Amino acid sequence: MRYHTTIASQGFAFDDLRQVMAMASPPRSGDYLAGVGAATAQQRMAARYVLADVPLKQFLQEALIPYERDNITRLILDSHDAIAFLPVAHMTVGQFRNWLLGDVATPEVLTALAPGLTPEMVAAVSKLMRNQDLIAVARKCHVITRFRNTLGLPGHMAVRLQPNHPTDDLRGVAASTLDGLMLGAGDAVIGLNPASDSLPVLGQLLHLLDEVVQHFEIPTQACVLTHVTNTLQLIESGAPVDLVFQSIGGTEKTNLSFGVTPELLDEACDAALSQKRGTVGGNSDGGGEVNVMYFETGQGSALSANANFGVDQQTCEARAYALARRYKPLLINTVVGFIGPEYLYDGKQIIRAGLEDHFCGKLLGLPMGCDVCYTNHAEADQDDMDTLMVLLATAGLTFLIGVPGADDIMLNYQSTSFHDALFLRETLGLQRAPEFEAWLQRMQISDAAGGILPVASTHPLLQGMGRLALSA
Repeated sequence: MRYHTTIASQGFAFDDLRQVMAMASPPRSGDYLAGVGAATAQQRMAARYVLADVPLKQFLQEALIPYERDNITRLILDSHDAIAFLPVAHMTVGQFRNWLLGDVATPEVLTALAPGLTPEMVAAVSKLMRNQDLIAVARKCHVITRFRNTLGLPGHMAVRLQPNHPTDDLRGVAASTLDGLMLGAGDAVIGLNPASDSLPVLGQLLHLLDEVVQHFEIPTQACVLTHVTNTLQLIESGAPVDLVFQSIGGTEKTNLSFGVTPELLDEACDAALSQKRGTVGGNSDGGGEVNVMYFETGQGSALSANANFGVDQQTCEARAYALARRYKPLLINTVVGFIGPEYLYDGKQIIRAGLEDHFCGKLLGLPMGCDVCYTNHAEADQDDMDTLMVLLATAGLTFLIGVPGADDIMLNYQSTSFHDALFLRETLGLQRAPEFEAWLQRMQISDAAGGILPVASTHPLLQGMGRLALSA
C-alpha cells in the first residue's frame, strides 16, 4: 500500500508502511548505512505527517516483515491481545500519542493496555514524540518483577553490578564485586560477562558469585552472561544458575545469527524455573512464577547481521521486545551505544536511542534498563552519558549498569559507575530494591536514608570477601 501527502505544495510518496516508518525516524547513522533513512528533513517531516494519520489497526494488517518469512512477526501477531487493544483500537498513531500524554493514560491503564500493543505500534508513536514526551509516558509505566528482591517499584532504581575481568580471574571478580557492594550496587543482579566460553571456567564463576550471595545472605541474584546453550549445560551439571541470559534481536534471522530460537529459549526458561531458586516470587500482576530470564538488546544488531529486511533499526529493536515479553523476564536492557558509531554516530543519537528504547520497552510491559554506554571511537563522551542517565532515571529506568570507574576493562567500552548511581539517588531521591536496602542497613553499609557509610577494615563483608578471594 502506497502512502502520499503534500506539504507546502510539494508532494511526497512512500512505497509502503515500512518506508514510512523508516523515513519518520530521527536521523541516525545505522539507517543511512542501511539506505532507509530520509534523504532530507522535509522528507522526514512528510513521513511523520503520514505516520500520524495511520490507524493503529493498520499494523495488524500490514506486517513490516512478512508473516510467512519471520517467526518474530508470527509471534507478534499470534500473541496480540485484541481485548486489551480495544481502548485504543479506533485511534491513529497521532491520536495515540496525544492519548498517551493525557490524564486518561494512568499507570493502571497502561499496564492493562500493554498486551494489546505491538512493537510496531509503540515504535511508530515514539517517532512522533519529543524527548520529553518519551520521558513523560515511560515514567507512567510501572513494571514490577521479582526473584530474590523486588525490582521496578515507582521511585526506585536498581543497579547491575558488573564485575568483569579480562581473564576471568576469580580474585579480580571478587574485588570488583566487593567494590560494588560497598557502594550499594548490585540489587538488580551481580552480572558478569565472561571472557571465556569454557564450561569449567563458567562454572567456577557461577560458584563464586553464588557463594558471595549465599554466604552473606544478600537478597539479590547472580548471573554469568554466557550463551543460553552454555547455561543449559551448566544447569544440567548442577551449577547454581539463578537467571538465564541471552542477547536477542527483532527478526528471526538476527536471532539465528546469535544461535537462538524461541524453542531454545522456551527450554531454557523451563530449566531455570525448575531450579526454584527465587525466594520472593510473583510477577508484576502479583501472582504466578518468579521471573528468571535476563535479555540484552541494542539498536543495530539486525543490520549488523544483514537481517533487517529494510526495516529501520529502532523498529527492529522494538520487535526484540516482543520476544522478550514472551518470557516475563526479570530484567532486560538495551546496550544502547555498544555496537558503535556505524549505528549511533554521536552523543545526540545515543541519547535519543536510549530514550526510545526505554519508552518502547516499558510501554510493552517490560522491566526496561539501559547500559548507558559508548565505544571509544564514537563521537560521544562521559558528559553525554551523564545527560542520558539523568534523563532515563527521571523516566523511571528499572536499572542501569555499575562498572568500577565506568570503564569496563574486559569489554573495552565506557559505561556508568557505582558512583554515578549514588549521584542519581541523591539528586532524584531514588531508592534501591527494598529487600536489598534493608540488607545494606543491616550490614551497616548504608544509613536509613540510603547514604553510604564509612566502614572499618574489620567489616564482615571486607573480611569475608578477602577469605573468598584467597580461597579462589
